[in-house]
Amino acid sequence: MNKIPYKIYLEESEMPRKWYNLRADMKNKPAPLLNPATMQPMTKADLAPVFCNDLIDQELDETTPFFDIPEEILDFYKMYRPSPVVRAYFLEKALGTPAKIYYKFEGNNTSGSHKLNSAIAQAYYAKKQGLKGVTTETGAGQWGTALSMACAFFGLDCRVYMVKVSYEQKPFRREVMRTYGASITPSPSDTTKVGRKILEEFPGTTGSLGCAISEAVESAVSSEGYRYVLGSVLSQVLLHQSVIGLEAKAALDKYQIAPDIIIGCAGGGSNLGGLIAPFMGEKLRGEKDYRFIAVEPASCPSLTRGKYAYDFCDTGMVCPLAKMYTLGSSFMPSANHAGGLRYHGMSSVLSQLYADGLMEAVSVEQTSVFAAAQLFARTEGTLPAPESSHAIRAAIDEALKCKETGEEKTILFGLTGTGYFDMTAYQKFNDGEMSDVIPSDEDIAKSLAKLPKVD
Repeated sequence: MNKIPYKIYLEESEMPRKWYNLRADMKNKPAPLLNPATMQPMTKADLAPVFCNDLIDQELDETTPFFDIPEEILDFYKMYRPSPVVRAYFLEKALGTPAKIYYKFEGNNTSGSHKLNSAIAQAYYAKKQGLKGVTTETGAGQWGTALSMACAFFGLDCRVYMVKVSYEQKPFRREVMRTYGASITPSPSDTTKVGRKILEEFPGTTGSLGCAISEAVESAVSSEGYRYVLGSVLSQVLLHQSVIGLEAKAALDKYQIAPDIIIGCAGGGSNLGGLIAPFMGEKLRGEKDYRFIAVEPASCPSLTRGKYAYDFCDTGMVCPLAKMYTLGSSFMPSANHAGGLRYHGMSSVLSQLYADGLMEAVSVEQTSVFAAAQLFARTEGTLPAPESSHAIRAAIDEALKCKETGEEKTILFGLTGTGYFDMTAYQKFNDGEMSDVIPSDEDIAKSLAKLPKVD
């Protein structure tokens, strides 16, 4: 066997040329999106006023295993892909563990995260359709940054509704978006009907991804030549993000490395779904077995404390209903620093896998997350994003279990991006001013009591 390098790179010729649709291998398919007016499955005609036509086709297709990646998107990918799989030798040494820890690094582009993989695809299809521009939401700002870059590349207007707490905590992320030509509105705002309604119901709220989605959708459907695009949750997004897992698997296969445990942070599901896709496909087909762990913030624990039910994808209740693990669309998470994970629900694909027992989930508190982030930065030399650091926390915990048992397991986790625009959060942690806010059972029950009634 060849000596395993510190960083495993693929050649450009080894890059995936197709996206993998995990749903094609799922025996139990995710439940369909429902039209809230009729409670019937959404059709292409229902979705056309909101989403781009080609993206709707991808969203509704649960049988085609692979989709060709258009050449224009492949050319863009080549600016920052393939991304490396890195062996965390120094972290292993610091932990004194027999475990082997690898991570797939997605922060080597200007957006600083994996979000660009889907942003460029969605912008491409919007341009192909002849649209003027797109609207979207963003939490921590990675998705908004990625989409603003993609829109600039294709000459599209980009309107971003940024969760208010992140808008205030992350001014530099905001300025990157503006540099690429995007207009940014803190959400909830008084610029939309649904924003004003949310502000009336929740005065002084710092917002959530659910709020920002509502505003972005309203802006899209009320503006001629615009469509809404989403950075997570939807099946089309997990499809585009499958390049993460396809590259990771190809790199590890190159050196005959098989992970025992695969870990990803989980908010809406884009990173986790993309990372595990080809590995989960093997598990579903009975070819290999892996252990998958979704890691979510204790302040917004949709998988570990939510209910598997149909719910609105947004706080304003203007989007379709999705069957998912949810805390209720009216749930307002605390102003934690992992803005990209502050979403009340989980991807229908991942929710179905979790319901079928094919995946585990854990929730972690943000002070322990930042302790893990600090250790990783000091040992591996990269400052991780708060979202990514949830996966780091779980990877460390699993490696320490191996230290106790003496098992030499191989762990793979997703390092979704860098944290260089998240220094306010690191300052709070370093100054001892960071706290953990965990919702009570009463808070969650109150929100879940408002779930829509679906037969």
